[in-house]
Amino acid sequence: MTALQRENLASLTEAEFNYICQFVYKSAGIVLNDAKREMVYRRLTRIVRDRKLRSFSSYCQLLKENPKQEERYFINAITTNLTSFFREQHHFDFLSQHELPRLLKAKKGNNRIRIWSSACSTGEEPYSIAITLLEALGSELNYWDAKILATDIDSNVVAKGKAGVYATQSIEDISSDFKKSYFEKGQGQLSEYVRAGNVLKELITFKQLNLLEAWPMQGIFDVIFCRNVIIYFDKCTQSTLFERYYNVLAPGGILVLGHSENLGEYQQYFERVGRTIFRKPF
Repeated sequence: MTALQRENLASLTEAEFNYICQFVYKSAGIVLNDAKREMVYRRLTRIVRDRKLRSFSSYCQLLKENPKQEERYFINAITTNLTSFFREQHHFDFLSQHELPRLLKAKKGNNRIRIWSSACSTGEEPYSIAITLLEALGSELNYWDAKILATDIDSNVVAKGKAGVYATQSIEDISSDFKKSYFEKGQGQLSEYVRAGNVLKELITFKQLNLLEAWPMQGIFDVIFCRNVIIYFDKCTQSTLFERYYNVLAPGGILVLGHSENLGEYQQYFERVGRTIFRKPF
């Protein structure tokens, strides 16, 4: 980086920061505020370097001139993707101990189960759901039409989830039985990596999806995970999303949110059945 580039990237002006915040909100519905300024600065610096530009101002101009062409790359680079296998374990315990047994009893004569991981990031969540399904249903899963849809706004993390390749350390906290049953250890140069096994991959379909745009899926879901993404939206957008989730949930279906999230005023349409787990009335 030249001395001029370092000087130009030394600070992010208020006008530049406000423009970036407005662009992210308009494109993805994500609310950025002063508390996120340092994060925005770090990620913008990386973007400007990758694009071989001279300043934040130059990149803002690029966004103005080519908003559609640049939007996917920019949203991929600016959004947060923090996840892990079996994050918030209590959600998977509820799925295994309560919801899946309930579905098996309720769906006699209808063997269809649909689960949506709607902010799947790099795939750890849908793979954790798949393991939970396999462990809970065992050989009985062969008689069920069970599928998991995994979506995210970031096409890069969706591609990583679909590939299912992870650093070995990412599965160090899950049981040794799960490691043996559901992951394959890499060889040679990939010896520090593992790959999700086909038995997991066969249950999951990965797709890129902006939650604020049209949802092309048909049919309804028995379980929807929407964890640690609602907090990035304003109240109006949250309410709109909760209504849309409600409409694609089966009667009695559950909506699972992140540990710091809640339904706000939309709580009146659901029954709380666990920690950040909400059921649509039957």
